[in-house]
Amino acid sequence: MDHARGRCYLASPMSDLSLTILTETANDAQAIERLHERTFGPGRFVLSAYRLREHVDHLLDLSLTARIGTLLVGSVRLLPVCIGDTPALLLGPLTVEPPFRGRGIGRAMLDRALSDARAKGHRLVVLVGDEPYYSRVGFKAIPKGQVDMPGPVDRARLLVCELVPGAFEGVSGMVRPDWTFAREATRQGE
Repeated sequence: MDHARGRCYLASPMSDLSLTILTETANDAQAIERLHERTFGPGRFVLSAYRLREHVDHLLDLSLTARIGTLLVGSVRLLPVCIGDTPALLLGPLTVEPPFRGRGIGRAMLDRALSDARAKGHRLVVLVGDEPYYSRVGFKAIPKGQVDMPGPVDRARLLVCELVPGAFEGVSGMVRPDWTFAREATRQGE
């Protein structure tokens, strides 16, 4: 992967595909929403992670798009949250268009998102997801009862990634929007 240009190359049985991973911009919002609609359907809005997203916007500088040529084929977003009183990021949704899955696009976006978050001084990332997939990039299951999320969530799928070794020690509580960030974003928009 050429991080400076946001490009990596994926081998395909039929051809070589040039993948470009770029920081999300406000102009990407509609295309990403259509991707989420196709991938997750209308039921996505009742999930805990979506409920948190109702209160605080994702961080554009840490959210990414994946494109092959001009075609948007993937997206990953990071949202500022707190676990109890500890600042963290919520990863998701991570999505790749179904015809392009299994080609390393999701992994490339995850690697870049976690690297960018670490470089910007973030310490923890939490998500609801499949441990076998996300453990490949450093996520591990959160011990039962240590962390909870509002609303319906499969607590066995709560995962955490320490961007700084030991950052999760002693952290517990409910995942909630980072209200400090929400207030700062509101003031900047005024």
